Amino acid sequence: MPTNGINRALKLQFGLINYENRYLTAEAFGFKVNASGTSLKKKQIWTLEQDEHDGQVVFLRSHLGRYLASDKDGKITCGAESPDPECRFLIVPQSDGRWALQSEPYLRYFGGSADYLSCFAQVIAEQELWAVHLALHPQASLLSVARKRYAHLSASDGEISVDSNIPWGVDSLVTLVYQDGKYSLKTCDSRFLSNDGKLVKENTNATSFTLELKSGKLAFKDCDGKYLTPVGPTGTLRSGRCSKPGKDELFDLEESHPQVVFQAANKRFVSVKQGMSISANQDVETDMETFQMEIDKKSKKSMFRTNGGSYWTLVTHGEIQSTASEAEINTMFDIEWRGQRVALKASNGKYVCTKKNGQLSAVSDAVGKCFYCGDFNYCRLPDAYIHTTAYALCSVSEGEDELFLMKLINRPILILRGENGFVCHHKNSNTLNANRSVYDIFSLIFNDGAYNVKSVNGKFWYVSSSGLVCSDGEKAEDFFLEFLEHGRIAIKGSNGMYLRGDQGGTLMGDRTSVDASSLWEY
Repeated sequence: MPTNGINRALKLQFGLINYENRYLTAEAFGFKVNASGTSLKKKQIWTLEQDEHDGQVVFLRSHLGRYLASDKDGKITCGAESPDPECRFLIVPQSDGRWALQSEPYLRYFGGSADYLSCFAQVIAEQELWAVHLALHPQASLLSVARKRYAHLSASDGEISVDSNIPWGVDSLVTLVYQDGKYSLKTCDSRFLSNDGKLVKENTNATSFTLELKSGKLAFKDCDGKYLTPVGPTGTLRSGRCSKPGKDELFDLEESHPQVVFQAANKRFVSVKQGMSISANQDVETDMETFQMEIDKKSKKSMFRTNGGSYWTLVTHGEIQSTASEAEINTMFDIEWRGQRVALKASNGKYVCTKKNGQLSAVSDAVGKCFYCGDFNYCRLPDAYIHTTAYALCSVSEGEDELFLMKLINRPILILRGENGFVCHHKNSNTLNANRSVYDIFSLIFNDGAYNVKSVNGKFWYVSSSGLVCSDGEKAEDFFLEFLEHGRIAIKGSNGMYLRGDQGGTLMGDRTSVDASSLWEY
């Protein structure tokens, strides 16, 4: 099945909201659970796991790695380190999208309020119903289970089509917008999918869907009780006729990796259009010039995947080609962040540079150093001189041959989540919160290796003299994105400081180095 490099759906994480609008919460002390949370934060996040032998049975794992359980008397605990028989639950979906959770061994229903939770009800009442609030980062790729194809914006047809073999480019980014217990699907050009398949600017009842779960897959139910499904040869995404979700109505969410283009010192784009060789020889950006950046979780090195599925790899004499079918040592590169440009170091310890013919080779000992004569910043040898013992023309571009402009192309809209929650506007000031359970959507504008962040009111982010990140700037201020870990970035302001969420939940731009508070899901 075609995938974007992960080859598995995202694990479903969510909050469960009871009839009193309170979240199910797992406390560290005594592994107790209650329904007292007022927002979706770390203690309110639960991970859904399915039984390997019975797909209808699920386990609910807390942020502490312990499993929710019920005994025969309906007593609720959450201390089991591995799922045992009393941790087995069945999801009973309701017509309004809420769930009833039934103990599989005892057939009783889970519910209650505050500290008074039990799993002893024989029938489903209001106290046993839970609304589901997804805790995943809301930007993802949407895969049709039946068609084994990805959804993408078809601008020419004004619709979302489900006919892509791979989720490539900005058009394949889908943003889930959560509001009042319902979800909307937002395209990269900030339009919402309506149940009739049309894309509209306003989020209305027709664009709001109830999220349902079936065998670990997602279904989207509209305001008329019908489900989204791909229709016709291009897989136009719209509500069908079914009032019960079958395979055609099921979807997976997959992580949306960053996809980037590189521009070399010769002002041309790095491409695989010429075949196996990676060369900076194109004047326009197409799929051939777009590369998916996948960061290895252990080494934190980066790999670059082509739209054909192959990886950049180091081959003989330092040349970079797109011949690797899977990740291994020679496909991994270190990225050095140098303001508006980046430098790439290959597994041989050499920097990647651009030859005169555009070919990329990892042969430089340092950024700005001629790999033949050894000088920094400039080369003593004539421009036309071809080294007979090296594999490229000598560098004469004042150290720029090892520097690349890297542009993120599949995040035109930005949603940030840190260790304490999402980033959104403060209600009563021009500052930003970094600890909210809901998120605001910002525009990300590329500016010659830097980025400007724009709020919905048309104002820009900037860092004040006191280190506060403010959102009411009249002029755009540059920020720099550094892709440091799998699924996480650091953001550096023009003041040279990293953005972080402080203990009070305010977004600050005053961190001199990167730690957990300054890493962001994006």
